Amino acid sequence: MPKNKNHVYTVSRLNGEVRQLLEGQLSRVWLNAEISNFSAPSSGHWYLTLKDTRSQIRCAMFKGRNQQVTFRPANGQQVLVRGNISVYEPRGDYQLLIDSMQPAGDGLLAQQYEALKLKLSSEGLFATHTKRDLPLNIQRIGVITSPTGAAIRDILHVLKRRDPSIEVIIYPAQVQGAVAAKGLCRAIVNANARNEVDVLLLTRGGGSLEDLWCFNDETLAHHIYNSVIPLISAVGHEIDTTISDYVADLRAPTPSAAAELLSKDTVNKQQKLLTQHSRLKQSWQHFLLQKQAETDRLNHQLYRHDPKRRLQTFQQGFDEVQLKLINALERYLNKLTLKQQALLHRLNHQSPSHKLALSTHQLAHQHKRLFDAMSSLMKQKEQQFNHLTHQLDTVSPLATLSRGYSITFDNQGQVLRNTDDIKVGDTLNTRLRFGEVQSTVINATQKE
Repeated sequence: MPKNKNHVYTVSRLNGEVRQLLEGQLSRVWLNAEISNFSAPSSGHWYLTLKDTRSQIRCAMFKGRNQQVTFRPANGQQVLVRGNISVYEPRGDYQLLIDSMQPAGDGLLAQQYEALKLKLSSEGLFATHTKRDLPLNIQRIGVITSPTGAAIRDILHVLKRRDPSIEVIIYPAQVQGAVAAKGLCRAIVNANARNEVDVLLLTRGGGSLEDLWCFNDETLAHHIYNSVIPLISAVGHEIDTTISDYVADLRAPTPSAAAELLSKDTVNKQQKLLTQHSRLKQSWQHFLLQKQAETDRLNHQLYRHDPKRRLQTFQQGFDEVQLKLINALERYLNKLTLKQQALLHRLNHQSPSHKLALSTHQLAHQHKRLFDAMSSLMKQKEQQFNHLTHQLDTVSPLATLSRGYSITFDNQGQVLRNTDDIKVGDTLNTRLRFGEVQSTVINATQKE
């Protein structure tokens, strides 16, 4: 037995301290994984499992957060999520509480971009005090870009219009693709080694996040920061922002705007105004990054002690009970359905209608047999009748008459067989085949 009772944990206390330990040691994390076991109960919260080929983790995304998701998650979908590690104390499971979710393709690039921004900002590459002023009298500009792109044409057009005396040296490099970042780094090194220009302009036209991705390279950022020659970044359109914009001494919203900054006109105030505006914007962006990092740290501390965490735990427990109840009801209903089907089968088997149908069938069969037997008997009796009729006809007096003979009867109706039975004056009736003849005896010859 331990001497100090405080060393004896309850399960609730242990799970609570493990939760505080995980939430204290692990800050917000990004996770790229596949969705499975997704469910959305009536509370509006989402519960899912994120997995890869070897492991999985349970996750929850509460209603206030998932309302910001622009798509409906589905099992098998690859997503990029951001969240905090925690412990669901009632079950003792560690889980990820998601606060952001996006499809994995575009989201991964955006997450890498934000992560690199925070890293380089913490290393001081965006610091305002390291930014160098542009030379006052610019005679030669080095442009790092594609020699066939639209950006160099716009730059040369602006310089020709505003200050044709400025000389332009092009350091050709790819500005898109997997190997573009290395080419841009080599161009910066080459320009610094030759030391023949007053300022460098790193530029290209607009494009998608993937098109501009080579300007978000960490190695390129360090080359820009270490460049001895002041460097201006003018990548894409005004709404496009890359890592090179943050590291450069000055950021121009477009290639044409960069050419405006680097050339003089009759009133040089515009150049100074644009320079100060760009510098102020860089400083403001650097300040925002610092405050964002501090805000994330404070939000994480607030999150750990937020009373809503306890409420979310209760909500998650309620949703689990609700899902279990629904599953139990479905199983119970399925069981009742199977039982009902079995009883219905038995009822149909024992139903009087079934027996009645069977009896009706048997009755019809017996009726047919009786009818067949009667028909057979009638035929048999008819044959017997015809046979007897034939025999009767054979011995019938009528048959004798039909052969030309006649039968004579006395007045008593007796058949006369002998002349001794008649005398003169008797009335006789003679039957022929057709009709009868009545006669009176006038002479009777006796048999000798």
